[in-house]
Amino acid sequence: MTLDDLRVFVAVCEAGSLSAVARDLDRSQSAVSQHVKRLERETGLALLERRPRGVSPTEAGRVLHRAAAEGIAGLTAALARLDDLRRGVGGTVRIATGATTVRHFMAGGIADFRARHPGVALEFVTADSSRRCLEAVRAHDADLAWVTIGPDADGVEQRPACRLPWVLAVHVSDPLSARSSLRLDELSGIHRIRLPEHSTSRRHLDAQLERHGVRTTSSASVADWDTALLLAELGLGHAILPALPGLKHGPGSVVRLVPIPGLAPLSAGWAARRWDALTPVALEFASTVIRHLAAE
Repeated sequence: MTLDDLRVFVAVCEAGSLSAVARDLDRSQSAVSQHVKRLERETGLALLERRPRGVSPTEAGRVLHRAAAEGIAGLTAALARLDDLRRGVGGTVRIATGATTVRHFMAGGIADFRARHPGVALEFVTADSSRRCLEAVRAHDADLAWVTIGPDADGVEQRPACRLPWVLAVHVSDPLSARSSLRLDELSGIHRIRLPEHSTSRRHLDAQLERHGVRTTSSASVADWDTALLLAELGLGHAILPALPGLKHGPGSVVRLVPIPGLAPLSAGWAARRWDALTPVALEFASTVIRHLAAE
């Protein structure tokens, strides 16, 4: 059993196809098959079963796939760290997030971390939802992800960092803008600017509104929280948003943010495959961001 055998086996399990892996690795399908057969001889168990389209791991194959994928990921990270040491650089932290997240949650932490660790490379993996961020972590494309805490986190450890109450972003010309807070029944009938359809925050909000029997009409749909706020400023509808750090309004503003205390707050924070496997610089980056959020 060699490392190459395990790498090829993991690739076959994730692709579901011997031929696809052969193309990706520029090898023959027979050569790829030999790696799997060698593992099957050594384990004494069938690891793959053929399907009408491709292959899938057996129960034994799933056990080996999980262990091999985890080990290869750890080895890959260790080799990258050794390469950083060889080249005399400070390492790399890969973060899955979106522009809205960076602006509202990370700006202060990033500036502080960069000042203290100028040799560490920060790589931001763009993702348009918490689900995509979690996928990047599972696929080893990111070390950390900033996400809306939710149930869809198999294979990933989540750590809540802050709670975000909900507010209604509304143009000052709307009668609701004069309220100090809103009851849930007062949301019925508003022209709601909907959050991204598959986002955790949208599902969280929709579930609460449905549970309380609140019905709204939709005036627009957006890809992120900042765009929803902008449309509310333009008077194109009402946006129910988490009260993001740095999301403020004051004299001269054309939008008001009215609290909705009847909605349970949203929870946001970090996600990683395994916290005890993160590098020291990744752990420090995560804690720096949280420390700045707590100080705001």
